[in-house]
Amino acid sequence: MTRGELARKVVHMGVGLIAFSLHYLGPFYAAILAAVALASNMFVLPRVGGRKLWRDAEHQSGTSIGIILYPLAVLLLILIFYKKLEVAAAAWGILAFGDGMASLVGMTLGRSKLPWNPRKSWAGTIAYVLFGTLASTALLLWTPREHAYSLGFALAVCFATSVLAAALESLPQGLDDNIGVPLVSGLFLLGLVLTEGRWAAFLNQEGLGLRLLLAVLVNAALAGLAYAARTVDLSGVVAGFLVGFIIYAFLDWQGYLLLLAFFVIGSACTKLGYRKKAAAKLAQENKGRRGMRHALANAGVATACAVFAALTPYPVVFGLAFAGAFATAAADTASSEIGQLLGRRTFLITTFRPVPRGTEGAVSLEGTLAGIFASLVIAALGAALHLFSWKGVPAVVFAAFLGTTFESLVGAALEKRRLLDNEALNFLNTLVGALFAVVFTPWVL
Repeated sequence: MTRGELARKVVHMGVGLIAFSLHYLGPFYAAILAAVALASNMFVLPRVGGRKLWRDAEHQSGTSIGIILYPLAVLLLILIFYKKLEVAAAAWGILAFGDGMASLVGMTLGRSKLPWNPRKSWAGTIAYVLFGTLASTALLLWTPREHAYSLGFALAVCFATSVLAAALESLPQGLDDNIGVPLVSGLFLLGLVLTEGRWAAFLNQEGLGLRLLLAVLVNAALAGLAYAARTVDLSGVVAGFLVGFIIYAFLDWQGYLLLLAFFVIGSACTKLGYRKKAAAKLAQENKGRRGMRHALANAGVATACAVFAALTPYPVVFGLAFAGAFATAAADTASSEIGQLLGRRTFLITTFRPVPRGTEGAVSLEGTLAGIFASLVIAALGAALHLFSWKGVPAVVFAAFLGTTFESLVGAALEKRRLLDNEALNFLNTLVGALFAVVFTPWVL
């Protein structure tokens, strides 16, 4: 490890100690402090010796994006979670100490590399989880002025959040992770925090044992059938079983039907005209069989929403988010597969110039209509199953449209530059679809 890299990580973690001041500052003054830090890192620090912390590539480009994104992430955390400032502080703790210690440990002890990303190590990932958990737990307990969390609950939710953050951090993406990882971690931690005091009632509810048994049996049977039908590979079987089990366990068969609807829509659209798409080199790889990364990217957000719908005081809010995530995933798959098969004219969404089918960020009328129809099926099914009222149907469909549009815009800008892969985009667009669905909650209630 170079002296410069060591100094950079020490500063990275040292700044994280400021998170403990949120207890005294409150959201208003904390936001001002973060804004001042952002302006300082942009305009002042490079002129007073801050360039010594830059890496060689940053000296060549003339800027250090990470030093700018760090305070920006903190500012966004404070603005988004101002009503639960301890969540912002805890997510900051994971960013500062989980990420910082992962780099230090990984560079000194990281001989065994992760199979999906040789730039990351098992030692660094374990350090990320360990120090991220400790720092975020301390901040979750320390920051609130009135509310007090139990130590066991704080450790549990911060450990789960640190595992998620470490997993996201380990993915081989080209973008700086100082923004995406803390924001996603903060959203996940917020949902977990809202489950406080509600686990006992859930675990003691009548009929839970039978539901869990059915969840195991149904998912095992369907996973086997999906593998036999060549719609998933072995890793997809494992991921699909876990996703299906959690959704069935927390949202019963009603939530599970939405998962099945998404799976049927996605598989049918992928298999439809597969030979024609394969001949044009537009077909899904591995003969259309989905793997673990694909399953988690498309259903991970919805799975978390299923847990929060069952365990928080906001079942309709998270029910809408659950449907919004699956509607977006279904719309994305349908619009992409049908557009590549039947689309007569495709346009790049950022310029509206005609481009060949399969171009990242390309859209077509046929694909767009197929995506809207797929999201409508999911939304109508969610309303019919009483996850939300029928007023939520247009909200979910519109949220799905916004999510898929977001993916096309980001795909056109980033994926073609190899900064994000398809799975990362799928995760982001389902998250965006879920969040937009939540925005419409006041109208649905």
